[in-house]
Amino acid sequence: MNTLTLFYDLFVAPFAEFGFMRRALVGSMALSLGAGPIGVFLMLRRMSLVGDAMAHAILPGAALGYLFAGLSLGFMTAGGLIAGFVVALLAGLVTRITVLKEDAALASFYLISLAGGVVLVSLRGSNVDLLHVLFGSVLALDDSTLLLLASSATISLVTLAILFRPLVLECVDPLFLRTVSKSSGVTHLGFLALVVLNLVAGFHALGTLLSVGLMMLPAFAARFWTSTLEGMIATATLIGFISSYLGIIASYHAGTPTGPTIILCAGVIYLLSILIGRRNGLLLRFIPRKHLEA
Repeated sequence: MNTLTLFYDLFVAPFAEFGFMRRALVGSMALSLGAGPIGVFLMLRRMSLVGDAMAHAILPGAALGYLFAGLSLGFMTAGGLIAGFVVALLAGLVTRITVLKEDAALASFYLISLAGGVVLVSLRGSNVDLLHVLFGSVLALDDSTLLLLASSATISLVTLAILFRPLVLECVDPLFLRTVSKSSGVTHLGFLALVVLNLVAGFHALGTLLSVGLMMLPAFAARFWTSTLEGMIATATLIGFISSYLGIIASYHAGTPTGPTIILCAGVIYLLSILIGRRNGLLLRFIPRKHLEA
C-alpha cells in the first residue's frame, strides 16, 4: 500500500491536484500528435535543419505581434505564421535566383530572424518576456492556447492523410513525382505550411528555441525502433507523449524549467534509442545473431 501511495504521490497526484499541470500535459501531447509525423517526414526528406531554421524564422512575426498587443495569442500566432511563410518564400526565391542552395538561404534568414526577433522583443519587454518568447511557458497554457494546439494537431493529421501518397513519393523519388504528377509543388508548399503551423503552435508552449524539439527528437529516436513509415510515425508520436509526461512530472518535482526538461527527456530517449534500439542500436551489434538472420 505504501508503494502504491508513493507511486500516486509521485506520478499522479500533481495532475489530479493542479489544473495547470493537466493543461500542460494535454497541450504537450496535442503538440506531439501533430508535430511527430511532421518530424518523421522532415527526417526522411533530409530536411531536419529546415525545421530548426523555420522555428527561428517565426520569431520576428511573433515579436511584432507582441509589440502591438503584448502576449496576445491571436496577434503572436498571426505574426508567426506570416513571418514563417515569408521566410520560406524568400529562401526559395534566393535559391532560384542566386548560387546559394536552400540550406544556406534558410540558415542566413534564420540567423537574421533570430537576431531581429530578440531585438524587437527587447524594445518593449523585460527579460522575463524575452525568456517567455524564447523558451515558452508550458505551465501557463490557457484554454485558448489549448484550442490552438488541438486545432493545429487536427489540421496536420487531416492534411497529412490527404497528402500522404505524394509525400511518400517525394521522399523516395521527387523527380519521379514531378514527372508523373503536377501535385509536386502543391505537396511541397502544403508540407512547409504544416511545418510552420506546428512550429507556431509549439512556440506558445515551448518557445521559439525549443518548439522544434518535440518535432525532431522523437522522429530521430523512432528511426532506431522500426523501419516502416507507419511504425516511425506511431513511435515518434508515442515518444513525444512519453517525453511530455516525464518532462512535466520531472520539472514539477525537481523545480526545473518545464519546456527544457521535456526536450531533455526526449533527448535522453533519443540517446537510449541509439544504444538499445532494435533497429541498428549500437549495443545490439555485439549480440550474436543466427545465421542469415536480418
